[in-house]
Amino acid sequence: MRILDALDEFLLQLEANGRSRHTIAQYQRHVALFAAWVAPGDGIAQYDSAALARFLAGPAAREARGGQTRKASTVNALRGSLRGFGAYLHEAGHLPSNPARMIRRARCGTLPPAFLTAEEQATLLKVLRRDDGAMGRDYALIHTLLATGLRIGSALALRVEDVNCRKGEAVVRRAKGDRPTVVVLSREIAEHLDWFIGDRTKGPLFPGLDGNPISARHANRIVKRWAARAGLASAPSPHTLRHSFGMRVYQASGDLLVTQAALGHASIMSTTIYARADRERLRAVLGDS
Repeated sequence: MRILDALDEFLLQLEANGRSRHTIAQYQRHVALFAAWVAPGDGIAQYDSAALARFLAGPAAREARGGQTRKASTVNALRGSLRGFGAYLHEAGHLPSNPARMIRRARCGTLPPAFLTAEEQATLLKVLRRDDGAMGRDYALIHTLLATGLRIGSALALRVEDVNCRKGEAVVRRAKGDRPTVVVLSREIAEHLDWFIGDRTKGPLFPGLDGNPISARHANRIVKRWAARAGLASAPSPHTLRHSFGMRVYQASGDLLVTQAALGHASIMSTTIYARADRERLRAVLGDS
């Protein structure tokens, strides 16, 4: 059996196990990268511990296409994918043992989250309100991301009927791990969405010209375009807006559990990055403000 044929089986199993499309796509990229390094037509016998070690120690794993060094966290994700595929080959009976069992993740620090300051957020919203208008879709989308911390996929999956502006709540039906949840809407964003929805009673909350939800790629372009128009030094992504919300909640509350709940993190370990990034709180504690 070729490595790529086994990969197809593995991806099908991941889908059957309910793994997200993003996770499946990552496994596909990583294992295909190894397959291309050995030879796309090679059999699974080439998926052995020695070949995996040579691959992970060489430029194919450590350098991006442009020759830049990959982040340690990116190579760690690659290691994890190769371990998972090796475990599958063994458990599915294709190989007598897991050839990736000796792969270990490298120790590396977690980078602080990229986020917009309060001043940058205010500037961005001011420009949107002025140039896109109170009823503008882009303004409503970016304001929603900043005010709720929703992941972009969850925000774009929102429908008009999911939003209850009177109660200040929105039902998020598409969340990480397929955990439907309810997010709290502040009075400001609830009033804004009430204006934006107008007399609509159903359909995507943020539709494109064809009436369907806009894509995550298009939303990313929207955020970057308006950030440039607002004169922001950085080029934020939709996830930067989520981090901005997380930092705002943590700085206001000083409570990781509250921040975890606001962001919908399954594990508080994902939330601790905001505590590490809050230097102002540390300065206040040390009396060096």
